Amino acid sequence: MTADSLVATLRQAVGDSHVLTDDDLRAGYETDWLNKYHGTARCVVRPGTVDEVVAVVKACAAADASIVPQGGNTGLVGGSVPRGGEVVLRTRRLDRLDPVDLRALQVTVGAGVTIEALQQHARAAGLDFAVDWGARASATVGGAVSTNAGGSRVVRFGTMRAQVMGLQAVLADGSVVTHLSGLPKETAGPQLHHLFIGSEGTLGIVTAARLRLVPWYRQTAAALVACESVADAVSLLPALRSLPSLDAVELLMPEALHVACEYLGISPPLHDDFAGAFVMVDCAAHTDPTADLAGVVGDRRGVMALGPQRDQLYRIRDHVTIAIGAKGVPVKLDVAVPVDRLDELLQRVRAVVAPIDGAELIVFGHLAEGNVHINVLGALDHAAAFTDAVLQTAIDLGGTISAEHGIGVAKVHWMERLKGPASMHAMAAVKQALDPQELLNPGVLHCLR
Repeated sequence: MTADSLVATLRQAVGDSHVLTDDDLRAGYETDWLNKYHGTARCVVRPGTVDEVVAVVKACAAADASIVPQGGNTGLVGGSVPRGGEVVLRTRRLDRLDPVDLRALQVTVGAGVTIEALQQHARAAGLDFAVDWGARASATVGGAVSTNAGGSRVVRFGTMRAQVMGLQAVLADGSVVTHLSGLPKETAGPQLHHLFIGSEGTLGIVTAARLRLVPWYRQTAAALVACESVADAVSLLPALRSLPSLDAVELLMPEALHVACEYLGISPPLHDDFAGAFVMVDCAAHTDPTADLAGVVGDRRGVMALGPQRDQLYRIRDHVTIAIGAKGVPVKLDVAVPVDRLDELLQRVRAVVAPIDGAELIVFGHLAEGNVHINVLGALDHAAAFTDAVLQTAIDLGGTISAEHGIGVAKVHWMERLKGPASMHAMAAVKQALDPQELLNPGVLHCLR
């Protein structure tokens, strides 16, 4: 099948207006939101139903045209942009929002629904969706499933994997796997839908998900606490974990707090020139958790935040990445280690950054999971050596090279070092069984060729 005939077939499947071939129309789909990863798509196709996804996949398979699935395109590792001539399959039109099942505390939604829209839909029924992070207005359910996204509330509710009760996905041959019953107990063999969670679109294209919902806690309280060091911040965790209302424990190194406040044009909510780290704690319950949180924070230097003050704390946290991007293109890494090794990790990272003239290290993350986002501005010329040093350090400390952002194309060559040859062989066998043509997101997560 020629390129022109493939485009004609795709237009017949989804409609002329949803197949983009013009350079200007494709441009927004061909780069990531940090403007770091770029590529050229053969075309961009925007199916609106699972049947249209099937038709697109079958047409691409017949033309031997690879597919890059793309949701909100908020990824940071190059996994949702084309690398060279693939068809970009944009899922945003897969936006079904079924009624909330109040008896099961579940809902079925399309892969293109944004996290923010899902949260609003759940809250209209008096419930909530647990996974949350700053890109909620753009990030989609399908992308969150495909990367096993986490965010700030993992300490209470777990990652996206813990929310998924079932999935619908289109395989590379156009067949459809549907498991949307949401049964909380089933022992009829392995649950196939778990394969697609964290597979970054390499095993199938997620088109819908059955998701767990949680109570909507409307009474909230937050605190920003100054700590002497990262080790001191970690020492807070046992007391914080004793709070039934604990919803998030975020780590903001001083540079992260200041860069976000500077970007927003506001003063830092807590001035402490001697702080080595700041911990942002959020609690949520059906009754006011302020007293409980204040009891745990105790005499530590900090600020309690209620109402608009709490909203400002989250505004600061949500804008750290945006603020960094406004200053330049950073070397950006997302790693996690056991929490008792977190201080050692950051000490080693500082030692790697120190010799780089003009480099600016900005770190923030999720304290309870030992997950930090490491950003270095002014170090692009040293990106490869810096990345190697930090990722190897994370592995040496018993951690992982990716806790939230996925592997994409950025870290694919590190997978065997992290997982080991036996695990990689098993992953390759699954990929070969489900996608022998390597049609789906080639070069991402797996490095088979």
